[in-house]
Amino acid sequence: MSLVDPTPTAGADDLIKDGSDAGFMADVIAQSKIQPVIVDFWATWCGPCRTLTPALEKQVRAAGGAVKLVKIDVDKNPAYAGQLRVQSIPTVYAFVDGQPVDGFQGAVPESQIKAFIEKLSGGAGVNTDVQQLLALGEESLGLDDFGGAAQAFAHVLTMEPENEDAIAGMARVYLAGGDADQARQTIAMAPADSKNAAVVSLRAKLALASAAPASETEALEAALRANPADHQARYDLSLAQAAAGDLKGAATSLLDIIQADLEWNDQAARKQLLVVFEAAGLSSDIAKDGRRRLSSILFA
Repeated sequence: MSLVDPTPTAGADDLIKDGSDAGFMADVIAQSKIQPVIVDFWATWCGPCRTLTPALEKQVRAAGGAVKLVKIDVDKNPAYAGQLRVQSIPTVYAFVDGQPVDGFQGAVPESQIKAFIEKLSGGAGVNTDVQQLLALGEESLGLDDFGGAAQAFAHVLTMEPENEDAIAGMARVYLAGGDADQARQTIAMAPADSKNAAVVSLRAKLALASAAPASETEALEAALRANPADHQARYDLSLAQAAAGDLKGAATSLLDIIQADLEWNDQAARKQLLVVFEAAGLSSDIAKDGRRRLSSILFA
């Protein structure tokens, strides 16, 4: 029996295209920034490809233009298959905004192909895509890749303009980059009464950042060495530490005041400590350790 080449016949609609290494950037990377692109890596000698490719074509056409299909013969075009570590065929990748976001291997049932495309085109998969992008933004922030983080959070906001995690993420990018004013403008996009933990934390950080100049830290530490009982100097030090991003140090300074004089200045230290906990995140180690120490002080 002769092999059946899965290449579409002339006159096939432009939703399905034969791809190549030379055209990969234009057909897949650039196009996926407009709509999702599915890439089918196949070969003429591959039996399962003869089952999968027609099913892919059918479901792509059925999606009515929501996605495109690019088919790449790995024997003729090995470069991108190698970069994507395609180890067996057929292998299918889905690209969105220039990046591979999903995929599978083998000749899967047509129902699975349909679900795969529905997920890409905005059906059941939207929430999953949003969560993946949010996770990518968080990971990028942790690596100080502010450009990557901004791109991920901005992508979420194009899909869900009121997503509070993405709003807070974008504001954190600005704050980490030293643009507190833009961070304030961005976080203002979230509801004023938001209970979202990321929004609450970012707003607390912005409040702390504007409370005192970080440059005062050395002078205040010197004042405390001269007079450890100077609660106002220690309180001001906590503000400077928080402004510099040292939330652990700020919490320690405030707890030292509380331990020495709980009622000092109408419990100002205790009130400020709660703001520090919010900025750090109520489930953070800083907040957990601080609450434990606060409890031991209050109930000693």
